[in-house]
Amino acid sequence: MWRTCSIHPNLKTHSIQCNRNDFIPIPHEFYEPGDLIIGGIASQIFFNYNPMDFSEQPSQMLIKVAFVDTKHYQHILALVFAVKEINHNPSILPNITLGFHLYDSYYNAHMTFKATLALLSSQHEHVPNYECDVQNNLVAVIGGFGSKTSIYMDTILKIYKTPQLSYGSVLSRRNDKLLSSWYKMAPNDGHQYKGIVQLLVHFKWIWVGLFVVDDDNGETFLQTLVPLFSQNGICFAFINRIQKLNYLYGMMESFSSNAKTFPSLMESKVNVFVVHGEPPSMENLYWQLFVVDLNSPIGKVWIVTAHWDFESKTYQRDWDIQHFHGAISLMIHSNQPTGFRTFLQRVNPAWAKTDGFIEDFWEQAFDCLLKESNESESVDPKTTCTGEENLEDLPGPLFEMSMTGHSYNIYNAVYAISHAIHIIFESSSKLRLEPQNLKAWQLNRFLRSISFNNSVGDAVHFDNNGELIVGFDVTNWVTFPNNSFVRVKVGSLDPHAPPGKTLKIQDENLVWHEWFTQVPPLSVCNENCNPGYRKRKKEGEPFCCYDCVPCSHGKISDKKDMDGCIKCPEDQYPNKAQNECFPKRIIFLTSEEPLGIIIVSFILSFSLTTVFILITFIKNRDTPIVKANNRSLTYILLISLLLCFLCSFLFIGQPGRVTCLLRQTSFSMVFSVAISSVLAKTITVVLAFMATKPGSRVRRWVGKRMANSIVVSCSLIQVALCTAWQISSPPFPYMDMKSLDDKMILECNEGSATMFYCVLGYMGFLAIVTFTVAFFARKLPDSFNEAKFITFSMLVFCSVWVPFVPTYYSIKGKSVVAVEIFSILASSAGLLGCIFSPKCYIIVMRPELNNRHQLIPRKHQ
Repeated sequence: MWRTCSIHPNLKTHSIQCNRNDFIPIPHEFYEPGDLIIGGIASQIFFNYNPMDFSEQPSQMLIKVAFVDTKHYQHILALVFAVKEINHNPSILPNITLGFHLYDSYYNAHMTFKATLALLSSQHEHVPNYECDVQNNLVAVIGGFGSKTSIYMDTILKIYKTPQLSYGSVLSRRNDKLLSSWYKMAPNDGHQYKGIVQLLVHFKWIWVGLFVVDDDNGETFLQTLVPLFSQNGICFAFINRIQKLNYLYGMMESFSSNAKTFPSLMESKVNVFVVHGEPPSMENLYWQLFVVDLNSPIGKVWIVTAHWDFESKTYQRDWDIQHFHGAISLMIHSNQPTGFRTFLQRVNPAWAKTDGFIEDFWEQAFDCLLKESNESESVDPKTTCTGEENLEDLPGPLFEMSMTGHSYNIYNAVYAISHAIHIIFESSSKLRLEPQNLKAWQLNRFLRSISFNNSVGDAVHFDNNGELIVGFDVTNWVTFPNNSFVRVKVGSLDPHAPPGKTLKIQDENLVWHEWFTQVPPLSVCNENCNPGYRKRKKEGEPFCCYDCVPCSHGKISDKKDMDGCIKCPEDQYPNKAQNECFPKRIIFLTSEEPLGIIIVSFILSFSLTTVFILITFIKNRDTPIVKANNRSLTYILLISLLLCFLCSFLFIGQPGRVTCLLRQTSFSMVFSVAISSVLAKTITVVLAFMATKPGSRVRRWVGKRMANSIVVSCSLIQVALCTAWQISSPPFPYMDMKSLDDKMILECNEGSATMFYCVLGYMGFLAIVTFTVAFFARKLPDSFNEAKFITFSMLVFCSVWVPFVPTYYSIKGKSVVAVEIFSILASSAGLLGCIFSPKCYIIVMRPELNNRHQLIPRKHQ
C-alpha cells in the first residue's frame, strides 16, 4: 500500500509525517537533465526515530526527526561543480551534455535501496526495467559515503552491471571479482590501518586506547589492527565500543552509559587514542566529551581514520572541540580544483530550483528559517533567512570552503565517468552512437583501464581490484577557541611505495595539545628502561608493561627498552653503568711499575750477593773451609744460584715467543743443577764420614768423580724432561681475555700442563731426596757439619714451592708471574743463605776459625 509524506518545517528540525494509503516519495532530490545522467546517493540527512512497539497507532509512531550533516552538502556541490565544469569543457564531451540525479541515503538501508531503485527507474516511476516516454539515460552512480551504504547500493546495481563509484572508504570483500562494476575512489581501509600502525611506530607510541564503533566494520577494524599491534610491539590499554545511533531514546541512553566510564579513560596515563567509526556513529564520541565537560581539557593525541571528520550537527555548534586540538588523521588525499571556492561563494537558497537539499541545509547551517510557517509554535523562535548569508562565514565543523577528501573523490569520479564516455564515443565515431543508446554496463570495460590526469595534475587510474591508486594525507588538526579549525598537511602515506618509504611525515610541522610538556608526547605503559637495564615482563600484564632490571655482570644494554642484555666482545668490557663497552687494557709485568721495580731490586740484590760470595770463595779457595765439602761443587752451586736469580728477568716484560720458551725450562734446568749440587755435597759429607772408619769400602767412592756424576746425571734427567716438553707442546704467548673483566692478560701459556708439573715435580723430588739425606746426616760429628744447613735450606725450598701450586691457580694477571718470581727468588735465596752465610761469616768475620784444627774434632786430633 502506497503512502505519502509531507515535509513540515519546525523550529530546529524537519519532521516527516506519513499518512496511510499514499505513495511515499523520497523527500530530498536534486535533478538536472542532460543527454547522459550521473546518479548519486548522498548521505546528508539523518533520522532519529522511535521504533514501533504497537502500543500506538502506526500512523502516530512514524514520526521522524531529521538532522542535517551540513558538512556533507559539499559532497553534492562537488558533483554539481564537476558536471558543470565538464559541460563547459569542449575537449571532453563536446556534443554531449551531462546531467545528474541525486538522492539521499538517510543512513538507512530501506531508503538506500529505495533511492537506488529510483535511479534505475524512469523519473517519478519506481519501476525498474520499465521504459516510458521519459527515457532514463543513467550511465553510472556515485555513492555512498559509508561502507554499508555502498554495499546496499551494490546489491542492486550489480544486477544491472551499472558502474558504482564509491567515494567513501570501503574494506575489500573476499567475494569482490575482477569484473565487478563497483569502483572504489578511496584507498582500501586496510592501507590506512597499516598506516596507523606505522604512525604509532614512528612516534614510539606503544600504549594506546581504542574507540571502535560497535558494528561489523568495527569488528573488522579490530581483527585487522590488533594483530598488527602485536607484530609491532604495541599494546592497547582498553577498547571502548561506541554505540551506534539508531533511536532517539536509545541514543540518549547510550550517551549516558558511556559517559560514566569516559572520565576515567581521559584521566588514564594513555596519551594516544585511536578512533574508528563512521558518521553518524561518531556523534556518540562528541557527546561523551560534551557530557564530561572537563573544566580544562586533558591533552590527548587523537588518531582518527579517514571516515571521521570534524563535523557538528546544528545543536552541537556550541560544543567545545578543544579536546581534539592536535589530532592526527589519515585523510583521503585531496587537492583544490581551480574555481571551486568561487563556485561555493555563489551558492545561495535560490541558486538551483531543483536542489531539494539546499533548504534544510541552509536553515540548519545558519540557524534561521527560509519560511515563516509554524514559527509561532516554536519555543525558541528563529530569525528569517535573508538568503544573502555566505558559506564562508560558517565554522569548519559545519561547512568547509576547501574541498575535502570525500568531495575530491566525487570530483574525480565524475571525471572518470566522463573520460570513459569520451573514449566510448571516440572509438565508435564511425558507428555514430547516440547518447540515448549508450548502456551503463558498456562503461565497465573502459573504466577499468581508464588513466588520465585531472585538472590539478593528479593521476586517476584503477588497479586490478577496481580501487583507485591513491594515498592518504597525514593531517594535523589545529583547533581554536571559537570552534574553528585548520587542517595542516604534515605528511603523506603512499601504500604503493617501497617498504620503509610508505610514510613520510614532517615532525617539526606538527602542533600538539598545549597540555603536553614533552613533544612528541610519550604514550607508554611505564617509563622506558634506560641503557644498562633490560625489560622484564610483568605477570598478568600486556607485554608493553614491564619492569626494568639491571643487566647481569659482564653484560650491557646500550639502547632504551632492550629485551635482553648483550655481552661485550672479548677484547672489551662493560663500564660501571653497564651501558657501554670499553677496550680492555693489555697488562703484563713490567720493570717500570712499582711491583716490577721491587722485583728487579731483589733480583739485583741477590745476584750481587751471589757474585760477592763467589768472589770471596775464589779469593779464599785455599783455606780449609772452602776446600771442605768439594770446592768445585761450591762453585757450581754458586754459579747455578746466580743464574737462577738472573732467570727471573725472563718473567719480566712483554712475553714473546722466545721468552716463553726459555722461562720455565731455563729456570728448571739451572735450579735442578743447584739442587743436584746440594745433593752431591750432602752425599759427599755422608761418604766422607763413613770413609773415616777403619776398613771401610766406601773410601773408594769418595772424590770429585762421584760428586760430578751425581750433578751430571740428575741434571740430565731434567734436561730430558725439558727437551720433551719443548718438542711435544712448547709454551707460547697467550692473551687471556676472560680472567679479568677490564683487562687482557698477556702471558705465557705453558702448553702442556702435564709436562709443567713433571718438571716442577722432578725438582721437588730432588729436594725431598736431598732433605732426607741431609736430615740423617745432620748429627755427624764435625765441627762444621754442612748437612745441618742443607736441611734448613731444603725446608725453606719446600715451604716455598708447596704453597706455590694452589696460589698459582687462585690468582690472575701479572700477580701470577710475580708469585712465581718470588718463589724462585725465595727458594734460591734460601739455599744461598742457609748454606753460605755461616761460611761467609767465618771467612770474613772470624778468619781465625778458618784453620784445620777448628774443622777436625779434638778427639780425632
